[in-house]
Amino acid sequence: MNNVVQSSFAEKITAITNVRIFDGEKVIESRSIVIKGETIVAVGGDIPANATIIDAEDATLLPGLIDAHVHTSIGGLRDALSFGVTTELEMNGDFTERGRAIQLKNMDDIADVRSAGTAITAPGGHPDELLPDGDEIPEFVLKELEKLSKEDREAMLAAYAHDHEEVPQVTTVEEAIKHVHTQVENGADYVKIMIEEGTVMGAPGLPVLSDEILKAAVEEAHKFDKIVIAHVLTAHSSQAAINLGVDGLGHLFIDRPDYTPELVQSIVDSGVFVTPCLVLNSSILGNPASQLANDPRVHSKLSLEWIDILNSSFNTFPQGNIENSFKNVMDLHRAGVDILVGTDVAPVPVPNLGGLAHGASVHHELQLLVTAGFTPIEALQSATSKPARRFGLYDRGRIAEGARADLVLVNGDPTTNISDTLSIKAIWFKGVQK
Repeated sequence: MNNVVQSSFAEKITAITNVRIFDGEKVIESRSIVIKGETIVAVGGDIPANATIIDAEDATLLPGLIDAHVHTSIGGLRDALSFGVTTELEMNGDFTERGRAIQLKNMDDIADVRSAGTAITAPGGHPDELLPDGDEIPEFVLKELEKLSKEDREAMLAAYAHDHEEVPQVTTVEEAIKHVHTQVENGADYVKIMIEEGTVMGAPGLPVLSDEILKAAVEEAHKFDKIVIAHVLTAHSSQAAINLGVDGLGHLFIDRPDYTPELVQSIVDSGVFVTPCLVLNSSILGNPASQLANDPRVHSKLSLEWIDILNSSFNTFPQGNIENSFKNVMDLHRAGVDILVGTDVAPVPVPNLGGLAHGASVHHELQLLVTAGFTPIEALQSATSKPARRFGLYDRGRIAEGARADLVLVNGDPTTNISDTLSIKAIWFKGVQK
């Protein structure tokens, strides 16, 4: 090849050629990239003489996908990666910096993860209504542990014991501030607060912390330069979260009251992002994800337990209407609000938390965004560059020189047919093909 670029043999060099590239924002003219070690070192240009060539045969290369709202486990992270989801953002769980060091040491077959640690909620508040009673480790957790090696099992048990010794009680401003400090000390990457009175979850009357307490938590988190995400599922709680000064809404309001235009403007003015989790709203309304479960590109990768979960639903608010969620998300999107792809999938398959599965539900969310009115490119931005930017993950979410080589190669063209994101041909995680 003419004009060959000279490179070092110290790290493996791979060139992906003859490929359509969606760079996280748009389809670009370049038709090749070069990976050296964990990094994309060139987009377009000459191919190093010592590169391993992968002819993509006119497939499409995407940045690794990001799920901006999960509750995960080692098995969940493994499933996510198999679907090209190279980063999961945990919104209530164990995978803070401390948890990652204990549980994920030397693992290379799982997606990357960031975490809020333990969310701030009232005693007996959400998600208490979803959790099993008692102090013993739930059976579904034990089943998950049985699948791990002895070393991994011991690490996960140690972390589980630590995180369930005593959930910090938050009933005062002082306790809220202390809770934020505890999460930051554990290495939380951001902070989560719960504003959920339970009607949408089939548990009306759940306790919720006062605005004074929640505002103290938000302000304390901001002192540590941590962004704050609020769990909200109604228009009323969404406006409350905006008034508290949060940085992101972890769900999309499922109702559509008369004051929706004013709420949308309030969200626009605040500059927050919204992670709508349309897949969850659909499940709450009683819709199973059976079409997704029956797709051979999904069915072949998931356990029977997860397929069963996809074929079920929350069904806690069947009186609602999915069209309201579609209208709400499009109102926000047209107004310029950053919409992020998220799923709210559980860490392990739990019968009452149906319709969601790690990795697979990201592709379902992309499809629902397009059904709502997004273009395929806009939906893809919501699973790549937008969550990376809003969560400060500047090394990923795009295909550019210097970015981390988290990549998904798919057959077809998902920038025109969003379902093609499931036609996965190859996945690279930190430059290594999986």
